[in-house]
Amino acid sequence: MKTNFDLEPGMTTFGGVFYPTGYMVLMFATVEDARAACRRLDEHGLEEEDLSLLRPEEFLRQLHGCHGSDDDDQLPSAGTEADTARRLCHLARQGHHALLVHAPTARQSAHVMEVLKDAPISYGQKYRHLIIEDLT
Repeated sequence: MKTNFDLEPGMTTFGGVFYPTGYMVLMFATVEDARAACRRLDEHGLEEEDLSLLRPEEFLRQLHGCHGSDDDDQLPSAGTEADTARRLCHLARQGHHALLVHAPTARQSAHVMEVLKDAPISYGQKYRHLIIEDLT
C-alpha cells in the first residue's frame, strides 16, 4: 500500500476537477478501518501499487480547489464531478481517510466490492469514462 498519491495527467476534468478515471475512491471514518481494508485487499490478490491510503489533509490537497478550508465555493459548480468532489472534501474535513484503488475494469471493481462488502465504507465512488458510479 502506498501512503502517497499524486495526480497524474488525465486525472482531472478539462476544468481541473478531480476525476481519476479507473480508480475507486473509498472513504473510511478511521485510519484503522482504511488500513484493515487495505490488508483485506492485499490478502485477496490486489497489488500493493494499486492501493493508496491518504490521510485527510493529504487527500484535500489532491482535490482541485479544495485546500482544507470550509469554502466550497472554490470548487466548480457545474456537473456531477464537482458535487462528488465537494462530498469527498466534506468527509476529508471531518477526518475521513481515503483509499484509492486502481481498478479499471468492472471485474476488478466487483472483486474489490466483494472483498470489502462488510467494511465500514462511509462513501465510495468509481470513476469511469464519463460516469461516476456510486458504490455505497
